[in-house]
Amino acid sequence: MKTQRLISSRIFTASFIVLAGLFASPAAHGGNPAQLAQAEPPKGKPVTIRGKISAVEGQNLKVTTSSGDVLVRLPQDVRIGGVAAAKLSDITSGSYIGTTAEKQNDGNLKALEVHIFPEEGRGTGEGHRPWDLTPSSTMTNANVEKVEQTSVEKVQGQILTLKYKGGEAKVFIPPGTPIVKNVPGDRSLLKPGVGVFIPAVRGDDGTITATRIAAGVNGIMPPM
Repeated sequence: MKTQRLISSRIFTASFIVLAGLFASPAAHGGNPAQLAQAEPPKGKPVTIRGKISAVEGQNLKVTTSSGDVLVRLPQDVRIGGVAAAKLSDITSGSYIGTTAEKQNDGNLKALEVHIFPEEGRGTGEGHRPWDLTPSSTMTNANVEKVEQTSVEKVQGQILTLKYKGGEAKVFIPPGTPIVKNVPGDRSLLKPGVGVFIPAVRGDDGTITATRIAAGVNGIMPPM
């Protein structure tokens, strides 16, 4: 049980690191840098909310998830980023990306999603770590060294050679893999029907408080 809690905490901490590049600019959420630096982060048990906004109720979002509706409190200084559609052709050698993937029998990774960081987000969460999208998923944030056409089990796709500090990974991108890019965002994105990915904490009283929000743009569901 102690080991499980430790793993969950590490995964959640990683999600903070991975998403930090989305919200690094004060302009993205209209905050004063000095005030933000002094803001006390909410405390509680880490949770991740994935779903669609069903209602905006003052300083709260009601989010419909796979397990039901969840009410999420929004601190005044919560950082918000957008997630917009992108194409596989947008990924070239030298791109900095993050990808949720699962290890295959050949030791390589098969992508479940890929998100492209803007240049100012280069280096965000660099490395390879467990992720919580599926029980066996990982997250790799790295520089794209090479993009090649390949076939895996008769499926044509592309394989990306990724390099990060201390390691390298090859990730197969099959057709239909969600490809998105991180873009600036603000509270105007938070409307009913919008897909969101929310790292949050659950307080002792059961209140769930967002620490970050990634909101889909133009109908995109954040695939992280």
